[in-house]
Amino acid sequence: MSDYSFLRTISDVSKIITPLDSAIRFPEVLEILLEKYGDAIDIFCQLITESDSSADVLRKIRSSERNSNERMALLKMYRRCVSPVLDTETTKKIKKVSSETLIETYGETFKPISKLKSQFSKLPKEYRYALVALVGEYDTRGQLGYQLTGAFFDWFEEHFRGKYTIEGPRGAGRDIELSEIYPEFEGSYPCDFVIRRCNDNEVLAVGFGRYDSTRGGSQSDDRTGGNSNKVEKLKAFDQVTPTRLKLIFLSDGPGLMHRDTWEEACVLDGQWNERVRVITLKLAAKRISPEWLES
Repeated sequence: MSDYSFLRTISDVSKIITPLDSAIRFPEVLEILLEKYGDAIDIFCQLITESDSSADVLRKIRSSERNSNERMALLKMYRRCVSPVLDTETTKKIKKVSSETLIETYGETFKPISKLKSQFSKLPKEYRYALVALVGEYDTRGQLGYQLTGAFFDWFEEHFRGKYTIEGPRGAGRDIELSEIYPEFEGSYPCDFVIRRCNDNEVLAVGFGRYDSTRGGSQSDDRTGGNSNKVEKLKAFDQVTPTRLKLIFLSDGPGLMHRDTWEEACVLDGQWNERVRVITLKLAAKRISPEWLES
């Protein structure tokens, strides 16, 4: 086989895009978020009332005795209302990063407790709606990707039952590291799914699933650049430990139609003597075949 990009033969990209819609629209989403975060807002207001400083509020939020889900909600509110420079991923690591370190490093950016007490002593209803909208902004991030991968799993299992298996998390869950399949592989290479032949359990392909509702600029560059790096890592490993592995990029969504993203997908598709294929859900039946997997 030689490099050949099937995607370059497609004249109308919109025809191969899969429309997935799981988002709850405004304003219905506000009531749902208020039910989810309403209790946390009450706790946040109470902590401000009871505390002598903004730093003290942070200490109380990051208490090890607090429920982790509640803590995350409160940390999101703290970031939105007190100190936007505090990222949630760092502040949630209560065992690795102390509150005193955060306070010493970022304390000068904290909104004064006197102002917080004034603002949150009697929080108007419209403010509560605004706050839950900010806190819940990214709650559905990744859900469309899970939906896409789940649909691909369903399709694969229906078409190849008894011949091939597909494994991996359908939703949020731990990815499969390539080193779990090939102990000789060094470094991190998390895969969204792995395809095996049933009769001998041989791994034939690994893959990645992404759904982009919209994408452009640096986000597009980061995604496509990361995909190219995945190909190069696998090629380098294959030179040392020969395999028959194929690489599948399940890339779907309106963001794929972005000019730079589509061009990078076309460049990626067909690489490594056609061992790499970029597909959408609508292209799965045409592009994923026993002949290709076994070649």
